[in-house]
Amino acid sequence: MRLIEKVFNPTGKKHAGTLIFFHGSGDTGNGLTEWIRFLLGRDMEFPHIKVIIPTAPVQPYTPMGGENSNVWFNRKRIEMDCPEIRTSLASIYDTVNEMLVRELAAGVPLNRIVVGGFSMGGALAMHAGYHLNRDLGGVFAISSFLNTGSIVYDSLEGVAQDEHLPELLMMHGERDTLVPPEWGQTTFDELAKLGVRGQFVPHRTALHEIKRDQLVRVIDFVQKIIPEPEDNVFETPAPDTAKVSKKGKL
Repeated sequence: MRLIEKVFNPTGKKHAGTLIFFHGSGDTGNGLTEWIRFLLGRDMEFPHIKVIIPTAPVQPYTPMGGENSNVWFNRKRIEMDCPEIRTSLASIYDTVNEMLVRELAAGVPLNRIVVGGFSMGGALAMHAGYHLNRDLGGVFAISSFLNTGSIVYDSLEGVAQDEHLPELLMMHGERDTLVPPEWGQTTFDELAKLGVRGQFVPHRTALHEIKRDQLVRVIDFVQKIIPEPEDNVFETPAPDTAKVSKKGKL
């Protein structure tokens, strides 16, 4: 499935990395783009990185009584202890995989791709980076959580100690009542036990929202994972799209 996408191409001459930013449930790529523009006073653009802000497919969403909404996957309830609907996740895995294939075919290596998101979008990013494809460069999640017993944890159980895992940046508002910060901290702690390295950053005044300083931290994180090539030189590798298919099993 090809999603509707807001795309911001690099402002410089080289496309040397890609950021994929997933919105929260009920939002759209346009909505997240406007939110970012309001907070930063500009679009999220980089000299050497393409930014993709896709819109989730419209599908029935059980927490809204089965009404249609732009959501990445369905869930029974917004509760940490509620089991995942893995058949719903499988569908969006295929879609995310197609996005990664396109970037790889454009000459961007997987370790120069960062995925992240807000709320449900952050959960999808963690599924993408720690279950679907662990060769990605980094993952960030704002006000997000993984369900207890998540397939992500199952997938990481079999990882060798020396296997590369994407670096993780999690941020969470201490005043978030929709997704309590304890859910985010628990998620981070469980991932850390399974070998994921990164940082969990609480925000003292944030509710279930994105704050400007969180976006600034995301920008710094992305630029660290995908540095601008020295002297504007970037060797484009031959695409190996077979790498993208190494996703975990449902």
